[in-house]
Amino acid sequence: MTGNTFAQGKAAAAGGRAGRGRGWRGLLLPGFLAGLLAVLLVGLGVWQLHRLKWKLAILAEIGAAEAHPGIPLSAHPGPFSKVAVHGRLRLDLSVLYGDEIHITAAGPVPGGQLVVPLERSAGPPILVDLGWVPLSDERPAGLPTGRTIINGFILPGAHPGLFSAPDDPAARRFYTLDPARIGAALGIPQPAPFTLIALGPRQPGVYPMPAEHLPHPPNNHLQYALTWFGLALVVVLEFGIWTRQQIRA
Repeated sequence: MTGNTFAQGKAAAAGGRAGRGRGWRGLLLPGFLAGLLAVLLVGLGVWQLHRLKWKLAILAEIGAAEAHPGIPLSAHPGPFSKVAVHGRLRLDLSVLYGDEIHITAAGPVPGGQLVVPLERSAGPPILVDLGWVPLSDERPAGLPTGRTIINGFILPGAHPGLFSAPDDPAARRFYTLDPARIGAALGIPQPAPFTLIALGPRQPGVYPMPAEHLPHPPNNHLQYALTWFGLALVVVLEFGIWTRQQIRA
């Protein structure tokens, strides 16, 4: 009787060790997959930190450009460069771009962007977006009639999309900033393939209202990095909890 009990106990212990061995082996594949996923998530977080460094350098470049006078327009201007262009505004050939409502002291006022060709001594004419004007005052006074310098940034030309509002060349109303189409409506066959967005201070009640700053790209990379690192931590914790439950089972 005693011998049988001892043999049964020994067999049960051996079976327990074998079961635990099979249990640990069962954790290898889930552990490998969890580790691989955690490494991937950490890698994405590190990549976002590199993107953060790159974006901060761009924002610093934009800040430096805004603090200094515009540079001469080159053949291939950068997207975040402040440029200065010499020429003469053809105020008689202005068009209105877009349909934008501004909230004023008198209430909502409809209007759009006043776009005027700038004739240069060298190079094709450039369409210049001088800023927002109300519909009741599309051709404001006070704009330079002789040679002038426009400080601004370059916006690449756009093309009408499937859902773009139709332009009205006869009324000089456009809803896509396409230099070729606008130039054709104004009798300018080959304008520059981009638009110069004028920069300058705004004064209440004075039109047009130019852009005040260079375009600033969004910078959410730190938030994205923390999200990826957080997900990696969740994977590790969840695998740890699951492993503990498997060992105890």
